[in-house]
Amino acid sequence: MESNTSVDKAPQNGYDIPVYGLNNGTFLAIHIPAILCIVTSFSCAVTAVVLSFKHRNYQSFFSHWSKSERFVVYLAMCDGLFNVAHFTDHLHIVIVRNHVYPKELCEFYGFNLALFITAQNLMVNVVAVNAFMLMYFDRHINFGRYDWRLLAWTFGAPFLGATIAGILGQLGTNGSFCYFDGIKGRLTNTFFTTVPLLIVLVMNIVLYILTWNQIRKQCNDIKVSLGPMPASMRASHRAARAMSLFVAAFFIQWWAMALYGIWGLATDDVPQPIFHFVTTFSNIGGILNLGVFIIIRRRQYAKGEHVSTERSKGSHRSHSHGHSHDVSTTCDTESHALELTIKDNHLAVPHANH
Repeated sequence: MESNTSVDKAPQNGYDIPVYGLNNGTFLAIHIPAILCIVTSFSCAVTAVVLSFKHRNYQSFFSHWSKSERFVVYLAMCDGLFNVAHFTDHLHIVIVRNHVYPKELCEFYGFNLALFITAQNLMVNVVAVNAFMLMYFDRHINFGRYDWRLLAWTFGAPFLGATIAGILGQLGTNGSFCYFDGIKGRLTNTFFTTVPLLIVLVMNIVLYILTWNQIRKQCNDIKVSLGPMPASMRASHRAARAMSLFVAAFFIQWWAMALYGIWGLATDDVPQPIFHFVTTFSNIGGILNLGVFIIIRRRQYAKGEHVSTERSKGSHRSHSHGHSHDVSTTCDTESHALELTIKDNHLAVPHANH
């Protein structure tokens, strides 16, 4: 009788959930691919940081590096720290073939995941907003000295939220890894992860589409007013492709997590393939971002001499065509901005003083 009562007892927390995959032989199929993706992603994140600092002086990071170059480092840091936290989580579960004990350790893993997942989402959203503001309102967001406003928002807000969740006992195991408790933290997970992630995904896509349209409009205006400018048009196309790559990278990494959250709102029985998608796609951010970084960096080198020539010509044209130089320079510089149309104000909009 006591055994039946124990079996029928409603789960009180995530530790009452069976370890996902053990009962049907898919345990290793969940964790091994995730670990491989994490290791590869971490290597790519480190590579992105090394390449960023290879030919640049780290002492001038805040004074002479453009926003685009600093964003690359920040995003690589988010990916790398996320990978470290999640690697230890998955490896722990694989070794013990059980939930992570003690629960405080699982809460620590979950805290780090909540922090770095949210930080990355907010960072990418800031990139999108900055690009939109620059192209539509000729303004850029002031991140403050040493980017303190940016860092306080992207890391400070998630740190505060994750701390509150930890104090309230919302962190723990969900059966696959340590994040928000699969029983006690379901509602918190919805409002901390699912809802913000969906908002960021939709917002980023909309903002980048609007920004891309604005770039095309400006370059078309140049073509009408100054005649054919193949170089500028090619630059606008490169900018559009770069933005598409960045949006695609973000979407590829987080679509499964968003789908998992939406499915979880409708039913408790989330199909197992969704777990596989979550533990795979969410762990390849470093790979995707390094790919975008390399593609755009190669385009920078390929057109480096051309950009200097165009800027020189644009400076000459500005005396006879006024504002046309500003728009032309914007089209050129936006095409090879690593944060996808975001540059320091003195590079992106020469005539503006914000």
